[in-house]
Amino acid sequence: MSAAADADAVAAAVADAHRREWAFVLAATVRVTRDIDTAEECVQEAFAAALTDWRRTGVPTRPGAWLTTAARRRALNALRHAGVERRHLPLLVEADVEAAAPDPRDDGAHGYPDDRLRLVVTCCHPALDRAAQVALTLRLVCGLTTAEVARAFLVSEPTMAARLTRAKKKIAVARIPYRVPPPAELPARVDAVLAVVHLLFTTGHAAPAGEELVRRDLVARAVQLCRLLRGLLPGDPAVAGLLALLLLTDARRETRTGADGRLLLLEEQDRSRWDRAAIAEGVALVREALRARPPSRYALQAAIAAVHAEAPAWADTDWAEVVALYGVLASVWPSPVVALNRAVAVGFASGPAAGLAALDELAAEPQLAGYGYLPAARADLLRRLGRYAEAREAYTEALLLTPNAVEREFLAGRLRALDAGPC
Repeated sequence: MSAAADADAVAAAVADAHRREWAFVLAATVRVTRDIDTAEECVQEAFAAALTDWRRTGVPTRPGAWLTTAARRRALNALRHAGVERRHLPLLVEADVEAAAPDPRDDGAHGYPDDRLRLVVTCCHPALDRAAQVALTLRLVCGLTTAEVARAFLVSEPTMAARLTRAKKKIAVARIPYRVPPPAELPARVDAVLAVVHLLFTTGHAAPAGEELVRRDLVARAVQLCRLLRGLLPGDPAVAGLLALLLLTDARRETRTGADGRLLLLEEQDRSRWDRAAIAEGVALVREALRARPPSRYALQAAIAAVHAEAPAWADTDWAEVVALYGVLASVWPSPVVALNRAVAVGFASGPAAGLAALDELAAEPQLAGYGYLPAARADLLRRLGRYAEAREAYTEALLLTPNAVEREFLAGRLRALDAGPC
């Protein structure tokens, strides 16, 4: 294999490790530094070192363990250079940290069953406002890029970069320590933690960019974190609602694209291939979550997902119930995305003209200005109304705002069909 090919293979291995192991490695390193900024720098240096070291020694069997050892060694060096002796750190490092990398999935302080969940809870510090808690956690702990976090919040990348910088500065200026909160403090942070898990799942379920529709690593991580949270808070209806939403949504994963990779809409999917065990678990959790008054936004979103999951066929979907549930959701969680989804549901319950009227009310909503699903939804309603010239314009706009390759090909296919003649 040529040197260039070796370099490409190593680069691919490092990229894969970044997707899979970033959260584990950072969580283990923070336990040494007790400072997230320092830990992030050490982890970044470890990944950079892997690009050169692995070309010489080969990709290790356990990339995460190699990266954890490298990052923690850098963390120890940083602490020593700051004049901190090892004898002052009995709670921060293990005796054999330099001999072998501990498995960052091991149990840890305060009974949290997973280092990543521990770090998510820690980063959701009440000294920061909610948006900063969630954004910073998605960026640092979950490994999302600034662009991905920005898309999750429906803001521009420069705006999100500025927010993240301000949040880090506040942590530094206020000297907010890295301290794992005891489980008794978890209820005060659970809303922010749930928002992190939900946005992590959403980013994986419909990847903002790239060649794949789904980032399975993010989806799996979100579901696992939610299950761990469910174990810590078994009686929390919002946790039950979120887990239900994740299970019911992900149950359709294998049918969302065809054998040729083409995006399949809900009405085109083979429902016999949906994960019935996940649906049954999700529906049971929805019933539990809806007992709370008022129901959480996650319980209501899960109830909407359950309507789709339990319908034997697309034609059997109770769209009136979906519209009603979106109305309740909008009162609990006012959001332009909820309003957009409700308008789409109106288009199926009451016809495309009614749906288009509801969508047009959102035209001036600033948070949806760069949101590709808005012109895509509008294009579909216009197509169904036979207003093909306007539909072409809307599909073209949606294409400009959609980075994901699978979604782009779907939109381009709709455009080609319109160009071939009215359909």
